Amino acid sequence: MITTAIIAFREFLEAFLIVGVFLGISRKLKLKKEFEIGLAALIGIIFSLLLATVTYLFGNQVHGVLTEKNAEMLESYLMIFSGVFIAYVVFSLHDVIQRSRNGTLIKVQQKLQEKVFDFSLFSTIAFIVAREGFEIALFTASTSLFSVFIQNFIGLMIGFTFASILGILTFFAYIKFSLGKIFKFTEYLIIVLGASLVQNGVTKLLENGFNIHLSKVLPFPLNFLPQKSSLIGHMMKSFFGLDREFSFAKFAIMGGYVLIIYLLRRRSSHSLKSGLEV
Repeated sequence: MITTAIIAFREFLEAFLIVGVFLGISRKLKLKKEFEIGLAALIGIIFSLLLATVTYLFGNQVHGVLTEKNAEMLESYLMIFSGVFIAYVVFSLHDVIQRSRNGTLIKVQQKLQEKVFDFSLFSTIAFIVAREGFEIALFTASTSLFSVFIQNFIGLMIGFTFASILGILTFFAYIKFSLGKIFKFTEYLIIVLGASLVQNGVTKLLENGFNIHLSKVLPFPLNFLPQKSSLIGHMMKSFFGLDREFSFAKFAIMGGYVLIIYLLRRRSSHSLKSGLEV
């Protein structure tokens, strides 16, 4: 039970911190996207809890289907998909920042509020939360065989509860920041998160699908970092793409993602300035 609780806490914490930040953005900038974010988080949470619960119920049968390779492959696709979709969030936020500097923030907010449902934002949050469910089911599949169902389920809910509390605290802390700091910090945070998701997704996909280990391509080990099995090490890898087996190949993927975002942002900013001049 304790092992399950620790793993669940670690995985759900990552998801809830991200959800808390996005909810803080929406509330602070009055974008009224809480519905999309909340619904996506709820669906991802339900899926994660159901997947882990089924794993505990059926034990050996599920363990045979949810092999490490299958779970890693699916998780890699979810990471890449989330990283691509999160770029949309970057452009939306950047558009808000640019227009706010030109005194048109209210009009942009009204335009965003007119959208009935933002599927891109919904998909990003849902897949980020759902992939944590795959990790919980995978990492606890073996240890759950040595405990009864109720013990595993209690451990799962304990980890979920403590992680959700920290996520809620993140939301309340985030909305108290000044608007100017929110703009820059959020934009950079989301770009780094997107780069990390794409890099981790591509790394897993190449390792499990093609037996290509990017950690061995121009290796640049960061041995001073904590083990990725630890809470801090896991968060460093998930949020910033950094681990002990870092390499220039991984850095190139993240750098390429940031460069593409930068170039597209410049193009978007130029188009916006031209539109305002007209």
